[in-house]
Amino acid sequence: MKKSLLYLVMAFLFVSITSCEDVDDNPVPSSLTIKDFVWKGMNSYYLWQADSPNLADNRFATQEELNLFLAPFETPTALFNALRIDNTIDRFSVIYSDYTVLEGVLSGTTKNNGMDYGLKYTDTSNTTVVGWVRYIIPNSDAATKNIQRGDLFYAIDGIPLTGDNYRSLLANDTYTVNLATYINGILVPNGESISLTKTNLAENPILLNTVLTQGTHKIGYLMYNGFYASYDNQLNAAFGTFQSENVTDLVLDLRYNSGGSVATATKLASMITGQFTGQLFAKQQWNAKAQAYFEDNNPNTLLNKFVGGLNSLNLSKVYILTSKSSASASELVINCLKPYINVVQIGDVTTGKNVGSITLYDSPTFGKSNVNPTHKYAMQPIVLKIVNKDNFGDYTAGLPPTFPLLENLSNLGVLGAPDELLLSAAITQIVGNGRMMPQSLNHSSRDFEDAKSIMPLRTEMYVELK
Repeated sequence: MKKSLLYLVMAFLFVSITSCEDVDDNPVPSSLTIKDFVWKGMNSYYLWQADSPNLADNRFATQEELNLFLAPFETPTALFNALRIDNTIDRFSVIYSDYTVLEGVLSGTTKNNGMDYGLKYTDTSNTTVVGWVRYIIPNSDAATKNIQRGDLFYAIDGIPLTGDNYRSLLANDTYTVNLATYINGILVPNGESISLTKTNLAENPILLNTVLTQGTHKIGYLMYNGFYASYDNQLNAAFGTFQSENVTDLVLDLRYNSGGSVATATKLASMITGQFTGQLFAKQQWNAKAQAYFEDNNPNTLLNKFVGGLNSLNLSKVYILTSKSSASASELVINCLKPYINVVQIGDVTTGKNVGSITLYDSPTFGKSNVNPTHKYAMQPIVLKIVNKDNFGDYTAGLPPTFPLLENLSNLGVLGAPDELLLSAAITQIVGNGRMMPQSLNHSSRDFEDAKSIMPLRTEMYVELK
């Protein structure tokens, strides 16, 4: 979406919802400035604006009435959450008191020690918790320590993990993970511990990029862990390598990818294919006010089309590895490729995030220009739903795999190795050697949380201003 056009619609809608000021001379008190920004931004763009009574266009006749409504809320965050609809529907809208942190997360930079992990309950009462290391981020503190994929931790700083304390314990900037081992199905502390410290870490989402030769097949394998636009050139270069190696098949590993940029997702789909340049990849559906404006003034703004000029493989089939952690832009790629090519999904049912957001700042247009210098609040509300060419986008229960297969802590394997469980399953399908697909359907062993989902913004699918 072009920056100038989005700012234009922001300005138009802002004028349309602040008309009460024309008949009311009461200014916004300085104590209500941030709350006023929250209400007006949500009124303009929130996807479910029509379903939130306090966001109705006729809810307040004057600015004074709006001021009286805003005043009792203790914080801007309290107001923001009160304006949202039921969290079983809106699971992903967030507000940040410091937009520099928000911007960092959306670009892949977080305060991070480099240990990416999943969390499981160890008992049927969902009380005690065990963590397992999914992968280590290069150039991080964890990368310098003796910790690796598959390691289990049962406690932080000697305090056993539970459903009540895991968030607070793992939120600390520095902590010690206490390791354990399963012996005859029982989790037993092994006396080992690792101290980890968080730093501001930029994670390159391209964790692995390799070519595997299996008989007559040259299989490109890409483990891609986040749709971050600042790494688009490196993603294109990875596909350039696949091109030069003449790969015949592609395994795209999105099992730990919780989402990100819609534009990057469109580019990735264009790299996988290449034969559909200019055709419709995805369609955006905004709230009634924004949708009407776009349709009347520039309907193409609502369309995301396959792009050319990239290193593309022209494939008619792709194998995508997923887990419960695969979300938003990962699901977008799967859903929007399906009308065009054969998508073979191996792994678990995905998260079920079919909606996207934009960043709203406190400025005359809600963009970054001329932002209010007195505070750093910014919102990332859900503002749009995305559907594919066939108008399908209803997968809030997740996208089911073609071949169900869950990772097994007792047999995780090395990521990128041909015998790693999920990759091996994809290779089996590619080479067609007649071997039975492994089955792992015990959903009680699913992660209930992971390092990315603990931080809500890391599961965002968003439209950038560019």
